[in-house]
Amino acid sequence: MSFVNTADYRHDRPECLGILLANLGTPDTPNVADVRRYLAEFLWDQRVVEMARLPWWLILHGVILRTRPKHSAAAYQSVWTADGSPLLAIAQRQANALQAQLNTQFHSDAIKIALGMRYGNPSIASALTELRNANARRILVLPLYPQYSSSTTAAVFDAVTTELQRWRWLPELRFINQYHDNSNYIAALVASIRAHWKTHGVAERLLFSFHGIPRKYFDLGDPYYCQCQKTARLVIEQLELPPERWFLSFQSRLGKQEWLRPYTDTTLNEWAAAGIKSVQVLSPGFSADCLETIEEINEENRHRFIAAGGKNYSYIPCLNDDAAHIEMLANLVIQHCSGWPEITATAVDKNELIQRCEWARALGAEY
Repeated sequence: MSFVNTADYRHDRPECLGILLANLGTPDTPNVADVRRYLAEFLWDQRVVEMARLPWWLILHGVILRTRPKHSAAAYQSVWTADGSPLLAIAQRQANALQAQLNTQFHSDAIKIALGMRYGNPSIASALTELRNANARRILVLPLYPQYSSSTTAAVFDAVTTELQRWRWLPELRFINQYHDNSNYIAALVASIRAHWKTHGVAERLLFSFHGIPRKYFDLGDPYYCQCQKTARLVIEQLELPPERWFLSFQSRLGKQEWLRPYTDTTLNEWAAAGIKSVQVLSPGFSADCLETIEEINEENRHRFIAAGGKNYSYIPCLNDDAAHIEMLANLVIQHCSGWPEITATAVDKNELIQRCEWARALGAEY
């Protein structure tokens, strides 16, 4: 293995704190070829599909990548905007807003935000390179998954550590595993629901729809199911809804194996058949609206509920780049960077950098 060269390090260059914002990812375009490339990377990750590699490779390349990309491309085309992928556009706004918030809060540019996607572009490797080029000697990794799962959060960890194996000079590293019960996150969700109620009224039922994972992962110790339950419970405690007015379900299953139950589509069908006429749905496991929330929840499941006899279906958007969400993320960064110079206002000043450079020259450095 060849390591990344750091011989161009300069003693008179200020260090900074790097924040790596990470999310799932998106194809570069909604064209079939780009969607196939994205799905190949995503579905080959053993964190996503825990199956012996050879039989899974045969299934993936022999069946799935021959059929699914065309269907998925049509779905992406239905949500694509003038700014491109909704997930990427929102993630970029989140990164910019968080950068501005931290710059203002610390009256400093010693904190650098970089955005990386676990699959697709911009990659986690490119985001880490951006931080290394900014001279980030301390890096906090913030996967934008409120609830931990090995198939999401741990997959980001794998990508980060794989890239860092190539670095000669490693940065100090911290990693946020989850924030499913963070009080500011819960407050932001509650505020978004109440704001929606103020505009659209209160429906008969409120449905929390989280992205599913195979039931086997939960049985083997993945805490995702429990953390989803806790998030919903903490929100409901503040909304003071009785048990019969809300429910939790799981969406986006793939394949024939059992996933976490109850399923969102089945739940909506059953509610409509039982005479429930109005529902409001939110997906608090997503930090930004994307294909699964826009096309699956807001469009596909809306049609399903109405076709089954329901009347009013309303989707409550993700927190996206809402001010309360950005403030929550900023506070989360500050909490997890406790003790680091950029947060404690003890960063090296310009005079000390000059002194360092003089010491280096005295020892034979050429700069």
